[in-house]
Amino acid sequence: MKKLDFHYTVQTDGTMKEAITALEDALKEESFGILWTFDIKDKLMEKGFTVDEPYMVLEVCNPQEAERVLKENKLVGYFLPCKIVVYQDQGVIKIGLPKPTALIGLLDDPELKELAGDIERRLIACIDRSIKK
Repeated sequence: MKKLDFHYTVQTDGTMKEAITALEDALKEESFGILWTFDIKDKLMEKGFTVDEPYMVLEVCNPQEAERVLKENKLVGYFLPCKIVVYQDQGVIKIGLPKPTALIGLLDDPELKELAGDIERRLIACIDRSIKK
């Protein structure tokens, strides 16, 4: 059995702000919205801890897809909403997500894995469209 990578990560030449704005636009095209954005660097600073580079977590959701998977299995809610991260790593801006298929694979349900595969392909396409070329 082939081991699947649990994430999809790319880098962009754009700034953090440009990456997030482009990602928001691409997500809207696929009917995904950003529910909230969590700035880990700022939150840790509030608590007296430091991280050297920006790290943003975007919680994204497509309500129709969320309804579909929750009707199949309530445990899927443990993986919702989907996360996309935009962060700086040694001066390079990266965008990535944990793959929905990897997470859903923990439930061993072929039908759910198929639904997760569709969502994963759409989210990866959004990330790819958001990359500044």
